[in-house]
Amino acid sequence: MSAGTASLCSTLLFLSVFMFVSSDQKIITADIGDSVILPCRVTNKITAVKWIKHYLGEKIVFLYQDNKVDSDNQNSFYKNRVDLQDRQMKDGDVSIILKDVTIYDNGTYHCHVKVAGTNSWKYISIIYLHVDPPGRSGGLGGSIGLIVGVVVAVMVVSLCLSFCFCTALRNIVTRYLQTRAQPRVI
Repeated sequence: MSAGTASLCSTLLFLSVFMFVSSDQKIITADIGDSVILPCRVTNKITAVKWIKHYLGEKIVFLYQDNKVDSDNQNSFYKNRVDLQDRQMKDGDVSIILKDVTIYDNGTYHCHVKVAGTNSWKYISIIYLHVDPPGRSGGLGGSIGLIVGVVVAVMVVSLCLSFCFCTALRNIVTRYLQTRAQPRVI
C-alpha cells in the first residue's frame, strides 16, 4: 500500500469516527434530585408535542396538544414533574424540564411533534438520560466525553504515525532503488 493510500485510509477512518460521534443523539447526565432539560427544537409550526420514554413499551412522559398539557394520557410516574421549558414554544423550542430526577428516569427519551397541516407524528430527536446513583457523580456521562476524546486523540496520533512511517519507508525504498540503478565502480 502506498503512502498516499495509507494516508487516505487513515483520514477516512478518522472522519467516519468523527461523524458517528457527532450524530443527532444527545447524552445528558443528572444526579438524583436534580432538574434536567431534555432539549428538542423544531423549525416548523407545530400543533402538538409528545415526549416518550422507551422502556417496556412507550411511556408518555409529556403530551401537549389542543393548546394545553394533556395530563390524562401522561404516565403517572411523570405527573407534576415535567413541563415545557418555554410554554409559548418560541423559536421552535419544545424542550422539557424533568424535575426531581430519580434513578428510574434513567433511559432513552424520544421527542415527537405534529407539524401544522398534518395529522401524523414526526420524530425529532433522541435523548439518553443517565442518572448517577447516589454517592457517585460524573458517572457514564462524564466518562463518555473522556472516552471520545481519547479515541479521537488516538486516531489523530495513528494518522500522524502512519504518514511518518509511510514517508520514511518511501524514502528508504527510493534510496535503495537509486543505489541499485547506479553502476558500480571497481
